[in-house]
Amino acid sequence: MERRHILVVDDESRIVRFVRMNLELEGFRVSEANAGREAVEKVRNELPDLVLLDVMLPDMDGFEVLKEIRSFSTVPVIMLTVKGEEEDRVRGLDLGADDYITKPFSPRELVSRIKAVLRRTEAAMPASQGLVVVDDDLQIDFDQREVIVCGNRVKLRPTEYRLLYHLVNNAGWVMTHEMLLSKVWGHEYRDDHQLLRLYITYLRQKIEPDPANPKYILTEHGIGYRFVDFRGRRAGRGREPTEAG
Repeated sequence: MERRHILVVDDESRIVRFVRMNLELEGFRVSEANAGREAVEKVRNELPDLVLLDVMLPDMDGFEVLKEIRSFSTVPVIMLTVKGEEEDRVRGLDLGADDYITKPFSPRELVSRIKAVLRRTEAAMPASQGLVVVDDDLQIDFDQREVIVCGNRVKLRPTEYRLLYHLVNNAGWVMTHEMLLSKVWGHEYRDDHQLLRLYITYLRQKIEPDPANPKYILTEHGIGYRFVDFRGRRAGRGREPTEAG
């Protein structure tokens, strides 16, 4: 992580000083932007390794900034949101944010989240499996990171790809919330069940004929999720869920 470049986007000088001090103590290189337009230009010109982006900015809100950044860059973005504003967190993830941190946050949480996102985005993606045929209506093209739904190709975001990879690779077996969170996001996220629910919703919207009544990604209430056993295995027999990826 040493010398990774973090762009901090916030118009509160107190927050910027706090973040800069703690990140520099961890060996990160830090630059800052105090407004949205400035942030977009710095992402273009400085090519940071990660952007820490506040929702409330003077010229344009963080969601507009994120949308512009995503039009030309896949740089990891962590949104800073006010505690309790669930709508902001969901909207940020919908627009392509990699994570969120709620204010107020501790230095330990900040550094832990940044390191987890960098590890996740810099690690090699799970090994591809080529084209997986689930049934006549759903195929998964792991090489292209797409799903083919009724003949139509739909792109998967990186996190959606990792989540679907682990579910499909363990088709017929229940994957607990903690197992999926650890494999897809990292050990630090084992308790963030809301984050997992959001991405299960995103996947269902892309692959299910009726997302409200899923037939591929099944909920095991209070435990986790199970991908339909399209390979003919029976839950409770054979091997345990794998450590793929």
